[in-house]
Amino acid sequence: MPNPTDTPPLAGRRAQAARNDAVILEAARAVFLADPKAPIAAVAERAGVGISALYRRYAGKEDLLRKLCHDGLRRFIEAAEEAAGDPDDWRAFAGFLERVVDADVHSLTVHLAGTFTPTPEMGRDAGRANELTAALVERARAAGRLRPDVVVQDVGLLLEGCAAIRVPDPERTRQLRRRQLALLLAGLAVTEPPLPGPPPAAGEFDWRWRRPE
Repeated sequence: MPNPTDTPPLAGRRAQAARNDAVILEAARAVFLADPKAPIAAVAERAGVGISALYRRYAGKEDLLRKLCHDGLRRFIEAAEEAAGDPDDWRAFAGFLERVVDADVHSLTVHLAGTFTPTPEMGRDAGRANELTAALVERARAAGRLRPDVVVQDVGLLLEGCAAIRVPDPERTRQLRRRQLALLLAGLAVTEPPLPGPPPAAGEFDWRWRRPE
């Protein structure tokens, strides 16, 4: 019989490490959504792990913030790639927005903008995310289902608006966000009257990602 004091197999240790990392990231998301300026010790406390266990995975708070934001960016890309496979142009566009809203990507990215220095890989992924979104917008527009004066940057602001909706009950939050998204989609499908003012320009909101000097 195996000795209960034996060192667990490597696969077991890796599984435990993965579970610990998931717990830390979930705790970090909750902590930094509430207060982006919270210390990293607050994450360890919420996750129920020692601060040394956290530092073994992340060199500091900035590394943890970067990981959270990059994970959200990857989920955004996955949602866009999945939607791109839908042959129905409007359903692809609407389904993409629904996936991103349900994943709650923008709640965190907007909160964390300017709190860390993005990596070149994040820059490449951001470019990929923009290309995928632009393709979905163009498909819906070319099909005559999306109003012609909508630009890619409008989509980002729309998603930020949905992410701003938050109540204590997570399921109710999801319901309210879906309701707001349905209202916005109805407006996007209407062609008249024209939208007021010039559209948001490419890069107009990049200033948020610049760290203060």
